[in-house]
Amino acid sequence: MSNTRKSIPVTAWIGLTIVAVNLIFFAFGPMVAPYGQEQIVGAPFDPPSADFWFGLDQNGRDMVSRLLFGAQMSIGVSLSASLLSFAIGVPLGFLAAIFGGWIDTVLSRIVDTVMCIPVLISALVVLQALGSSLPVLIVTIALLDSTRVFRLARIVAQGVNVLEYAETARLRGEGLGWLIRKEILPNTLPPLIAEFGLRFCFTFLFVAGLSFLGLGIQPPFADWGGMVKDNQQAILYGLYAPLFPAGAIAILTVGVNLVVDWLLASRTAMQGADR
Repeated sequence: MSNTRKSIPVTAWIGLTIVAVNLIFFAFGPMVAPYGQEQIVGAPFDPPSADFWFGLDQNGRDMVSRLLFGAQMSIGVSLSASLLSFAIGVPLGFLAAIFGGWIDTVLSRIVDTVMCIPVLISALVVLQALGSSLPVLIVTIALLDSTRVFRLARIVAQGVNVLEYAETARLRGEGLGWLIRKEILPNTLPPLIAEFGLRFCFTFLFVAGLSFLGLGIQPPFADWGGMVKDNQQAILYGLYAPLFPAGAIAILTVGVNLVVDWLLASRTAMQGADR
């Protein structure tokens, strides 16, 4: 156990700490927030004080409380969209790799067609047409992001599908479900986990960007991207209100990337040791 801990670099510990703290905020933030997310407790843009550590926003709401409520919404929407994109992309990618032929061709051409259009433009068109409710937002981002997941799942599954143990399983008469669960998924899990971290970062920043444009998470819900947009005028007066949610976005993104880098480095080291 001690050797395992020593093998984890400092950057990974920093990333794990950042992720853990944000998960705590995600789970318990609204419970520990000193004020409600829409509660007006003072004058607009009041400076930080003992009662309001980060000051007040453009409407006189406590920034700390808004950040804690926003953590649940920003992380929750991004995590839900990422999980849904993998639930769609991974099975379809595996099926395309295993069956090949017309199934692979049809799925790949659909994915190529969707990826020809920039993600932001596709999302803006859908959200303008259907509205920015949370279900529409999550499903739209998940469907667009699942194309990237499909490509990775297809490539890694193709590599595993032609190996001897997969061929042996087929010769034994194992079914498709057994082959995916016992052979393909375990051997493709490390790159998929690393990709999940990267996809979450992309989705997290994408949700924040949509909120900044006014098409992401809508009031009365607090979210970090929307908080940057709402308080951007404070910069003109030398105030720091928009920097707190922007810093929260940047810190979580850096933390997730540090963890992903560590996972990728550990995977590469294990592969080198096996050789």
